[in-house]
Amino acid sequence: MTESRDLTVVITHGIEHEMSSVALTIARGGINAGLRVSLFLTSSGVDLVRKRGVELTHVPPLDSVKDLLAEIMTRGGTVWACPPCVKTRGYEQADLLEGVVIAGAAGMHKLIAAGGATLSF
Repeated sequence: MTESRDLTVVITHGIEHEMSSVALTIARGGINAGLRVSLFLTSSGVDLVRKRGVELTHVPPLDSVKDLLAEIMTRGGTVWACPPCVKTRGYEQADLLEGVVIAGAAGMHKLIAAGGATLSF
């Protein structure tokens, strides 16, 4: 049996752009392929994990952002939100979905240094 590999998906687009749905669909595909998936949300990407904000984006025929995030997190995916990006928007931990971690890029860098792959949207 081969060891699972890490995939970090960096998402800079938020509720205003269809690329966020594409990024999450690809992240879920990574989990389906047996990868350990992490999301690093930066810039307007942090809006995706704001309570109520998560419900604003759905690009048919893709699944809704809300459902994609829920599945990724339920299946063990890690979701990091960039601290300055959260702060700039006036958000606090209580404004974000349960399970989202406000954290800098150090966790992502650790995964990359260990040979993990990244995709950016």
